[in-house]
Amino acid sequence: MTVRRSPAPLVMIIGDSFTVGSGPVERWDTYAAKAARELGWQLVTAGAAGTGFVNPGPARRTFQESFTEELSWRPAPDLLIVSGGHNDRRTGFGKVNKAARRLLELARTTWPHTRIIVIGPLWMAKPPRWAYGVRDAVAVAADTEGATFLDPLGEHWRRETILPDGVHPTLAGHVQVARWLVTALRGHGIGPAPGGPGPDRRSG
Repeated sequence: MTVRRSPAPLVMIIGDSFTVGSGPVERWDTYAAKAARELGWQLVTAGAAGTGFVNPGPARRTFQESFTEELSWRPAPDLLIVSGGHNDRRTGFGKVNKAARRLLELARTTWPHTRIIVIGPLWMAKPPRWAYGVRDAVAVAADTEGATFLDPLGEHWRRETILPDGVHPTLAGHVQVARWLVTALRGHGIGPAPGGPGPDRRSG
C-alpha cells in the first residue's frame, strides 16, 4: 500500500547576513536552513547582507524590495518570517517602525492567509543600546500588523559562537540560533512536519 505524505510546509524568510550567510557560513548552513531541516520545511530564503527595513545596504534593496522582487510573485507560503534590524542603526526608530509596518501590510495584502513571524535584530555579542530601540520599533510594528514577534536580544551566546569579526555567528553559532528559533516557534504552536501541526495560517 502506498502511503501518501502530506506536503512539507512552504516557509519563506527575508533577512540580512545572519539569514543568508556570511564569512565561512554558506546559505545552506545558516540558522534558517538548520531550523527548516529540523522542522521539515521547504525553505525559500530572500534578502542580502547589509540590508534592513530602511537600510538598502550594498545590495541597494530593503527588506520590502527583497519581498517584492524575490517572493511576492510566488504562491503563498504557509509561513513568512522577516528577520532583521541589525543594519538599521542611525536610520531613526520611527522610520524603522514605518518601514516594518509597510512591509508587513504589503505581505498581508499579498498573502492574506499566510502566518507572519517577525524576528528582531540578532546580536551575538552584547547589544549596543540603540539595538533595543530598533527591537522595540520592529516589535510595535509586528503587534500593530498582527504578526508574532520573537526577540533574540535577551539571549546570551557563548564566545565560541561568534566569528572573529565580533558580529556574525560561527557555524556553531548558527546551530545555537536555530535551536533558539525552533524552541520559540514551538512555543507559538509551530512544530515539525509531518507529525506536528506545522505552520498554520492564522495570524500571530
